[in-house]
Amino acid sequence: MLTVTDALNLVAQSALPLPAKRVPLAESLSLKLAEGIVSDIDSPPFDKSMLDGYAVAVHDSSPTRKIVEEVIAGGVPHHAVQPGTTIRVMTGAPMPKGADAVVKIEDTTLLDDSTVQLPEKPTKAGYGIFTRGSSFHQGEEVLPTGKRLRSIDLALLAEVGRGKVQAIPRPRVAVLATGNELVECGKSLAPGQIRNSNSPMLVAALAEVGATAIELGIARDDPSELKAAIEKGLEADVLLVTGGVSAGVMDLVPGILTELGVKEVFHKVRMKPGKPLWFGVREQAAHRTLVFGLPGNPVSTLVSFVLFVRPALAALSGEPFEQSIALRGTLIGSTTHHGGRPTYHPCHLEQALDASLSVRPLPWRGSADLAALTRANGLIVLPAGDYELTVGTAVEVMRL
Repeated sequence: MLTVTDALNLVAQSALPLPAKRVPLAESLSLKLAEGIVSDIDSPPFDKSMLDGYAVAVHDSSPTRKIVEEVIAGGVPHHAVQPGTTIRVMTGAPMPKGADAVVKIEDTTLLDDSTVQLPEKPTKAGYGIFTRGSSFHQGEEVLPTGKRLRSIDLALLAEVGRGKVQAIPRPRVAVLATGNELVECGKSLAPGQIRNSNSPMLVAALAEVGATAIELGIARDDPSELKAAIEKGLEADVLLVTGGVSAGVMDLVPGILTELGVKEVFHKVRMKPGKPLWFGVREQAAHRTLVFGLPGNPVSTLVSFVLFVRPALAALSGEPFEQSIALRGTLIGSTTHHGGRPTYHPCHLEQALDASLSVRPLPWRGSADLAALTRANGLIVLPAGDYELTVGTAVEVMRL
């Protein structure tokens, strides 16, 4: 049976960046650019006022000026500033010819509707002016290839007229729950039934990492129904199937995946919870799908997602494939471990002002104990073996 490290290495070999595509600006937030962005304009495209005030020529020493025009943002001046005159300008307005500074409106006194008195202290040339091209020039690269787009980057893209960009798209991830015992949330339970908790959890986890979830609902343990649902899911970049991957007579998923052309990479990992994890890849024409068969118990599902799916999605999005970051913390409660598999035990992490982590193990009844996981914000990584860890012991932990 594979170790977690060996299994992660196999996933990493298959998790390649998605092909870049043209993406509308409104859908590009958090995507990774696959091209350098070159400006088609100077920025600003003209000399403009940075404040509300009066455009003046600094060499003109006249204490009062005749106001010959007012220019607002979006307007165009029709006069030049001449000796003894000024033009009232609003923030963002183009600077008129003949002016080389702006006097703040707060520093002036309006004598009448067309005359303004300026302060005695002379204004320095260039004051209050955002000069043309001082931010960047036409033909200059303003965003490099590989940049992960933030909201402010989208503003810059809009400024340089890029309504679409070449970027690595969000992974499209199909989510399919399987099992005769499952019903959707909101429905009453018949004897032997449970509600589908895995799909809402995975859809939310996918949203947290910026992937696009495609919900396929529930498929019963029926070969035809499973095959139809899985075939639809294989149209996505990633397919997550929960349940049906263990060793029971009704665990039909691996066989159906193989039938549909998915090549098994591995099945079962030496870990707890999550041992039945299945991973494979389907290559068909120009399309490639990574398939994760996740164990049906919700804690196993989430632990498998955090350890394996999350770094794979990062790699598909153009980031390095990185394992979940392991941290060091100190136990403030004791715990024991038994068995030959490493265990990922729910815990609560508290970070002190000095950045040290205190680790409190939480009561946990196994991979079906979803309630325990809602109280956790981390996992203690417990190596295989039989032992007790006492208060004060340093342990390896992961954030959820």
